[in-house]
Amino acid sequence: MLLSLVVHTYSLRYWLPAAVMLGTAPAYLLTWSAWRLLSTVLPSRLYHTVDDCVYSVYQSMVLFFFENYTGVEIVIYGDIPKKENVVYLSNHQSTTDWIIADMLAIRQNALGHVRYVLKDGLKWLPLYGWYFSQHGGVYVKRSANFDEKAMKKKLSSQTKLGTPMYLVIFPEGTRYNPEFQKVINDSQAFAAKEGLAVLKHVLTPRMKASHVAIETMKEHLDAVYDITVAYEGKLTAAGQRHPAPTMPEFLCKECPRVHIHFNRLDMREIPVEPVFFRRWLHERFEIKDKWVSEIAPSPSFLFMLNYICLTTYT
Repeated sequence: MLLSLVVHTYSLRYWLPAAVMLGTAPAYLLTWSAWRLLSTVLPSRLYHTVDDCVYSVYQSMVLFFFENYTGVEIVIYGDIPKKENVVYLSNHQSTTDWIIADMLAIRQNALGHVRYVLKDGLKWLPLYGWYFSQHGGVYVKRSANFDEKAMKKKLSSQTKLGTPMYLVIFPEGTRYNPEFQKVINDSQAFAAKEGLAVLKHVLTPRMKASHVAIETMKEHLDAVYDITVAYEGKLTAAGQRHPAPTMPEFLCKECPRVHIHFNRLDMREIPVEPVFFRRWLHERFEIKDKWVSEIAPSPSFLFMLNYICLTTYT
């Protein structure tokens, strides 16, 4: 009886923030819809300005739970610049990854400018899927089904309007999970086939969406943020890494600390030609892979990588 009560009380750490965040979503979307309808007779720039402000208010509430309610310690290494237009390239390991971008953006007063490049299937998410597209997000399909023209068209239209941009991209296309060995094996086999270094702790990055985003908006962007994010936790009895925490686990404080290493790269450092860009992107992931391999055996902590390339805000 007592044990059951303890377990139930512990689960409330997740259900309370989930109820608040999901419960306020319809009211938020109703408010946004009213503004969207009104803005049809107003300048597009004004619509985006107010949309960013409304989005920032909602995301600030979300961040309250992930940063303050959970008590998880956020450790950031490096100097974060002021608001810039950016493209955020990150390796993917958890459903919490998109919150990490928010954690950086809010410290730059750019939370409302965060937009995402997401896999096409996520557009069917109730409420959020449709809104992310309206807020400037881009849905893409993988490999041969990737629609380069559609992505360029959407990003170009926002660039012409001078829309502030904090574009988050996960080049791996799916999450790295040490328990999904087939995904890891397929990624390593592809790298070997293409003559690229085989990565053990991150997946081989796909370059199309990242390259299109940076090239399409290069006159609008200020920099690339190279970020390493590590979720801290314990190793298994066999010395293997646990999967990165899910959103419920994070909200239940099963991740005591998140480490974010910040590195800003100038746009002039990013290769233009696709073949060189691909090599550059893979080399960045090689650095991350090495970093993870060096810290993963630690008996005290588990560090998992999240690679980010961000490109600026003005």
